[in-house]
Amino acid sequence: MSFDYIRDPEEITRRSFEEILNTADFTGIPDPLLAVAVRLVHACALPEIIPNLAWSENAAARGEAALKSGAPVFCDARMVAEGIMRPRLPAENQVICTLNDPGIEALAKENETTRSAQAINLWADRLEGAIVAIGNAPTALFRLLEIIDEGGGRPAVILGFPIGFIGAAESKEALII
Repeated sequence: MSFDYIRDPEEITRRSFEEILNTADFTGIPDPLLAVAVRLVHACALPEIIPNLAWSENAAARGEAALKSGAPVFCDARMVAEGIMRPRLPAENQVICTLNDPGIEALAKENETTRSAQAINLWADRLEGAIVAIGNAPTALFRLLEIIDEGGGRPAVILGFPIGFIGAAESKEALII
């Protein structure tokens, strides 16, 4: 069996972003966040997410400065960590995912929580000025917000995109507040 499809990765990328820019309405997205919004649309193939995006003032500038200063990037899931294009990081920033660290599963059971939420506890002393990318577990985002509320370090920027039907919308709403 043979299929007719584009095999050239550069052509796929070029046409994908061309399609996004020709079909999506980025009205209202600040220029410094336009590249992020385009990547989000590319990742999920849903231009209709654009009106639902929320951000804090100077989020792009804070994130860029943190990356340039060498801040670590904490991720809630391996899939998120693997999606980060390391060559584009300006200071060889560490990309850290503690989800599968030794003892996390046992501690999660002991503390009656998810592995994702338990793994966030390992970041507590390194959160100040860091980048945090939550792209999987709502419980991870909730736990991160609890740590911050308890007086933990404040990340330079939090990218909050947990998925699923249980807690995802609520955790994103809590981040916005």
